[in-house]
Amino acid sequence: MTTDPPATPWRKSTRSLAAGECVELARLAPRLTGLRDSKNATVVLRLDVSEARTFLDHIKAGRHDRP
Repeated sequence: MTTDPPATPWRKSTRSLAAGECVELARLAPRLTGLRDSKNATVVLRLDVSEARTFLDHIKAGRHDRP
């Protein structure tokens, strides 16, 4: 985890809540994706493209939902 370059274009999830509970994604390099929580935007989880795709597929499938 690290901070991102200042000019990185971040996109918010379409499922983000109005209360500021937002997940943002950005392409940091050709094969590198960044994920961050908009409430703590200084911390960035960096994943290669295949890791990011797998992680997002798991989220969509509910594998990380709270009980």
